[in-house]
Amino acid sequence: MEKAVFKSDITKPDELLAEFLGSFGYFSDSDKSRISEAWNYYVELCGKNPENYVHVLRVAFILAENKLDASTIIAAILHNSLSEQVTVEDLKNKFGEVPAKLVEGAAKIAFFSKASNTSFQADAIRKMMFALSDDVRIILLKLADRLDKMRNLKKYADENQRAVAKEVIEIWAPLADRLGMQAEKNELEDLSLKYTNPDVFQQIKAIVAQKQDERAAYLNSAVEKITSQAAKLNIHVTISSRAKHFYSIYQKMRKRNVEAGELYDLLALRIICNTTTECYTLIGIVHEMWAPMDGRFKDYIAMPKANGYQSLHTTVMCQGRPLEIQVRTKEMHNMAEHGVASHWLYKKGTNKDNVTESQLGIFNQLQELKKNNFADEGFFNELKNDLLKDEIYVFTPKGDVIRLPQGANAIDFAYAIHSGVGEKIVGAKANGKIISLDEPLQNTQIIEVFTNPQAHPTESQYKIAKTSKARQKIHSWLTQNNVDFFDERKEEKPADENKRVHHRPKAKKKEGEEENLPKVEKIKIGDTSNFIFTFAKCCNPKYPQPIVAYLSRMKGMVIHSADCYVYQRIRNKDERSLAVDWAPPKN
Repeated sequence: MEKAVFKSDITKPDELLAEFLGSFGYFSDSDKSRISEAWNYYVELCGKNPENYVHVLRVAFILAENKLDASTIIAAILHNSLSEQVTVEDLKNKFGEVPAKLVEGAAKIAFFSKASNTSFQADAIRKMMFALSDDVRIILLKLADRLDKMRNLKKYADENQRAVAKEVIEIWAPLADRLGMQAEKNELEDLSLKYTNPDVFQQIKAIVAQKQDERAAYLNSAVEKITSQAAKLNIHVTISSRAKHFYSIYQKMRKRNVEAGELYDLLALRIICNTTTECYTLIGIVHEMWAPMDGRFKDYIAMPKANGYQSLHTTVMCQGRPLEIQVRTKEMHNMAEHGVASHWLYKKGTNKDNVTESQLGIFNQLQELKKNNFADEGFFNELKNDLLKDEIYVFTPKGDVIRLPQGANAIDFAYAIHSGVGEKIVGAKANGKIISLDEPLQNTQIIEVFTNPQAHPTESQYKIAKTSKARQKIHSWLTQNNVDFFDERKEEKPADENKRVHHRPKAKKKEGEEENLPKVEKIKIGDTSNFIFTFAKCCNPKYPQPIVAYLSRMKGMVIHSADCYVYQRIRNKDERSLAVDWAPPKN
């Protein structure tokens, strides 16, 4: 998969530059002059060493393929210059503020792959995320640098190959995915697999290479049928066929616990048409010709992914084998292939087009998270998981879409809506059915949250929350308000600091104030306790009577005896009831 980017003699810098500039037609004469000046400067700086200057030009080439502006190309050429006794001020004076800023930002992001659990790694993630929220071109530059390194990784020692490949699969490939850069993401994943699991990589490569003529005939037949049917409706389409990329096949092998040769859904067609209406028409044509497989149709046009990706996906049974088909417009395809980089297409007289980058979920998340003081490694590990893992889409009862990482629960959902909702949550429903607060939410569920004005965050909620936002908000509340809260994040600090957190004394109860909860009685839902609730005065249940919880809109969770006459007469009790049990106090 290594690519020979340039045909010119690498020992001749002038020829390399001429080939580079001749490969792209969007640079103005002024751009070419600035790029040439940066190139000549760096070639002299590194002692005309091809090992150094060919790498930076390859990085610039990757960015130019995405049509990034001249300042970013200059920064790519200069991105290693700070290691050559050059200062940021030097670059600013010679090439301008923007290239200097990009070089400085990229230089700050350095990972230590052999020590991925150290504070160095957390600090690198912190700098990367903040750089991303400041100027996405810094991350695009680092992604291009990592991609070129992966393409040429065989020149490194085996141990370093595995370390770099591990870093790429854990951080850079998921980040490329979050930025919507599908082509870069796929290549990074495939190259990482080549070095982390070479035996499997070669096995998959052999399977994909087998029966190429047979596969071509099969796909060409499908393409001809779709093209013919589309032409009858005067719809002109462009169709490309491909085998799925290696890492995708590897994931299917792991998920289904089978060998590559046992997989049949390895082929895919991509249909590019002109309008959204045509996309839906084409899906209808495909489903008329071949039976769609149950549960495999996904509409990412009506519900785009957080990275801006839009397309229709379906899998059909064509000639007795599964065939995946994607349908999208030209604009959607550009976004699918290049993601956020597609928003930086060069415009004469401007440096960038940043109109739509703020619409991507990752930017909004980072801008909000940046306001918080994440001073420890733990929250940044959680932040990394939030931003880089797969997502689900769930809905509010009003139809608003909430994006959450896989594994998130109702507590995470509540905090995603608003911190005030998260702090008061006492119960939840998914698609009209009561669920426990720790139950993982599923794609496309409609989630309804029940709150109580007297409720507050608990240690139990802190333990079951999954997203960094929910955990950070609960952690902050507990350290400020709960005298008994043990701050687990201080465990690694010196012994004299490893104590329970005492931020303020408990408020004394006013004379005659009634207890909301009996001292020795708690209730539990599943394995979770510490809920805020009140006992119904109509039946005043006592342990160990059978009990049930009713979610009142005014009073939150109200506990009745299961045979309570008043409870039995509640008209909508089945819709708003929750199975609960006593949680006897520990001895």
